[in-house]
Amino acid sequence: MASQIKVPPIKRWQTWYTVIAFFYMYLPIAVLTIFSFNKSPSPSQWTGFTWEWYSKFLQNPILRASLQNSLSVSLVAVSVSAVLGTLTAVGLARYYFPGKSLYRGATYLPLIVPDIAIAVATLVFFVAIKLPLSLGTIMIAHIVFCLAYVTVVVSSRLASIDPKLEEAALDLGATPLQAFLRVLLPQLLPGIVSGCLLAFILSMDDFVIAYFTAGVGSTTLPIAIFSSLRNGGVTPELNALSVLLIIASASIAAIAEIVRSWGHHQ
Repeated sequence: MASQIKVPPIKRWQTWYTVIAFFYMYLPIAVLTIFSFNKSPSPSQWTGFTWEWYSKFLQNPILRASLQNSLSVSLVAVSVSAVLGTLTAVGLARYYFPGKSLYRGATYLPLIVPDIAIAVATLVFFVAIKLPLSLGTIMIAHIVFCLAYVTVVVSSRLASIDPKLEEAALDLGATPLQAFLRVLLPQLLPGIVSGCLLAFILSMDDFVIAYFTAGVGSTTLPIAIFSSLRNGGVTPELNALSVLLIIASASIAAIAEIVRSWGHHQ
């Protein structure tokens, strides 16, 4: 009789730890998903299954307008950050200039500074220059942290690219701009795309910075959800919207990871 394979105690412990960790992290999401199909508007009781709430939030003019605002802010912030973040990463990696280390640290600072500090600082800046709060001020504020995330992702991709390829292009008669556009940029593209997708998720989900820098009529989706919760409490309509946001964010994050992994294996 073949002897049974014994699982080491340490592996058993790791398995149970993983199960408990995933259960702890995703139980609230599972509960949220279940009650998004609840026919009753009350979250305290289950009265039946329905798809009603998934279509009802699209008929809400406030949520629909705030979703459009969030998409506009995120697309503009990510587009600007893609250009500036790529140029920043290339400049920090390929060129030397006075104060380079200080500038590198300042570029990554939004990643470690609390959102509330960035929000207050940005608000004070807008007030100091007398710039009226609007959808444009939210875009400017979002560019600050989106730029940092794009720069970090592109820099990690850039670190794996051999600089001799650009040097060879220059030796063969290419100008610095041609070497960048035809040699470096195609190799950076996976990092740029994954960085933009990550920044898009963060911009769509941001509440604190948008709340401080929003003006009249420039409500984003997280702010609209917060206002609805504060005024009417938790409703299945918001549950359904939250589930869709989770699915969309997870899908974009998965695509970003696939693109990033594909770029590293090239």
